[in-house]
Amino acid sequence: MNLRDLVYGLYARRVEGRLDHDQVPKHIGVILDGNRRWAKASGGTAAQGHRAGADKISEFLGWCAETDVEVVTLWMLSTDNLDRPEEELVPLLGIIEDTVRNLAADGRWRVHHVGTPDMLPGGIQTVLKEAEEATANTTGILVNVAVGYGGRQEIADAVRSLLHEHAKKGTSFEELAEIVDVERISEHLYTRGQPDPDLVIRTSGEQRLSGFMLWQSAHSEYYFCEVFWPAFRKVDFLRALRDYAARHRRYGA
Repeated sequence: MNLRDLVYGLYARRVEGRLDHDQVPKHIGVILDGNRRWAKASGGTAAQGHRAGADKISEFLGWCAETDVEVVTLWMLSTDNLDRPEEELVPLLGIIEDTVRNLAADGRWRVHHVGTPDMLPGGIQTVLKEAEEATANTTGILVNVAVGYGGRQEIADAVRSLLHEHAKKGTSFEELAEIVDVERISEHLYTRGQPDPDLVIRTSGEQRLSGFMLWQSAHSEYYFCEVFWPAFRKVDFLRALRDYAARHRRYGA
């Protein structure tokens, strides 16, 4: 172990030792950004960057388990990403399939897909469905894998689902207009029944949501980290938790 690693380890333990676990967020959303830029900076290919980013996920979930986080949402592929060139998209989809299979096989996580399945190729739809079924009774962290996900699309899908539900019941448009509210729409989101994210982390230095959990993040705290996702370290995670714990959440009050 070199001096740098020793100092880093001591600092990480110091930050962790000062964390108040009662102030740890129960639901963390993560925008996994910077895979391609990390690869470019290290002389690698986009696929190598995506693979390195995928390898980071298991390590990150381990940190979450150590700090009693209950729900993690990982934005792995947006609806906009589906328009990327085929030579990049096909390997990326394969990497995501491998990652989801590994999460399901791990035995510690309950996997749940958030996104629009119909926008995805059949193969990855099958992998996501099988992962959900295989981990349905797992008691560990609930891991939402956001694949083919867009915040606007989610809201549109929720409203469409609400309309279909009431059409089957014979509810008139006038009656529906009287009863529709925030709670009824929330019941049709991809994350229905889950707590909203307390903390949203975005790596790579970008400071925008890009459509991530637009509905659910109304009262979330945001933490923007300069580090590219494949290089995200435990100390970066602990700093995010420390920053979150120091904030006073007023929920608009």
